[in-house]
Amino acid sequence: MSIMKGQILVLAAISLMQLAQAQTNAKPAVPVKKAVAVKPLKVGNAKLPMSVTPPLVIKNVKDSASYALGYRIAQSLNGQGLQKINLAVFNKGLLAGFEGKSIIIDSILDNCIKTYQETMSAEKSAANKLAGQEFLVKNAKKPGVVSLPNGIQYEILVAGKDTTKPTIKDKVRCHYHGTTIDGTVFDSSVQRGEPITFPLNGVIKGWQESLPLMSIGSKWRLYIPSELAYGDRQAGPMIGPGSTLIFEVELLGIE
Repeated sequence: MSIMKGQILVLAAISLMQLAQAQTNAKPAVPVKKAVAVKPLKVGNAKLPMSVTPPLVIKNVKDSASYALGYRIAQSLNGQGLQKINLAVFNKGLLAGFEGKSIIIDSILDNCIKTYQETMSAEKSAANKLAGQEFLVKNAKKPGVVSLPNGIQYEILVAGKDTTKPTIKDKVRCHYHGTTIDGTVFDSSVQRGEPITFPLNGVIKGWQESLPLMSIGSKWRLYIPSELAYGDRQAGPMIGPGSTLIFEVELLGIE
């Protein structure tokens, strides 16, 4: 958890310094949106006032830094799977932190965060695993899809003419395009326009067990269940815990 706090503080400090520097010569007031007058709502002959949140106005460097800090902290929390926090209680904790007066003992604050992270991760993992299982059951019925005993499914998009296949001890050169089952792209050497070379024993189990079945020049679409991908771990912002992954992999060579 000290890592998480460090990430938030670093982001906050960087945002504050960058914004302060960028706005040294800025005008004293930068309205975000012009306020619009709202007429009272009429019900019969009575007039009922309407409650409207006024638009935010950034008045100075401190205001812009304050907004940026809040935004960056929220981004950091989102990236760590903590987006569903109680904002009202969060704000009270923020104020208490500035005052140095916590109603929770300081020594267990980090444990509170860790426990919630684990709870959220377990809930997401269970939901993602169920979605992945349902997807694979339907996918197995599609023409051309082959199911392996380990749970991996694949389609042969291009059959390589070379009969040479890699072993787990080899380095391979590949092009790949990875998505989640809803089509979200999380990584792609194809989009970067440059293939990648790596030791086969240094990647996820799904690749370790699939690529030795491919011959050079082959291109397969792999459907990899979570237990052979990243398991219950969050792997970057796009791959949630328990996610089933899809890869289009082209085996270009063995080095």
